[in-house]
Amino acid sequence: MHSLLSALALPQYGLVTVFVVSLISATLLPMASVPAVYGLVKLNPELFWPALLVATAGNTAGGAISYWMGYGLERAYEKVTHQTEEQQKSASHARALAWLERFGPPACLLSWLPFVGDPLCAVAGWLRLPFWPCVFYMGIGKFLRYFAYVGGLYWAAPNAIEF
Repeated sequence: MHSLLSALALPQYGLVTVFVVSLISATLLPMASVPAVYGLVKLNPELFWPALLVATAGNTAGGAISYWMGYGLERAYEKVTHQTEEQQKSASHARALAWLERFGPPACLLSWLPFVGDPLCAVAGWLRLPFWPCVFYMGIGKFLRYFAYVGGLYWAAPNAIEF
């Protein structure tokens, strides 16, 4: 087990591992990517910024996958039920639609939140919000999350990581 962890901590594998873990954790699968990013940075302090950027890219790509899953599910639902968008609007759907229409793609800044962030990306796709603005805001939110968590751990335990 120790040799596997040592191999995954190597810079050439560590960033790939961080990307894959970050991508998977941004889909609807429950997984935490911050410990992987922090672990890599703790073992390789010089990789602080590359690790944050790679984790952000992976997590944003996972958010985009969730977006397209929501978009595809909405299209399939519409086709199966033969309902138009106007006919689909239930009370909860109407509230979510009103909230997301009010804030639009900037609502995807909240995609970093635990439990609601990943479904938020899928709902943005379901509601057919513009893709690239949503991805842009997802990326900002996810980068700020990694910066706050990993940087916060550094601040809370300054001897654990040396830059």
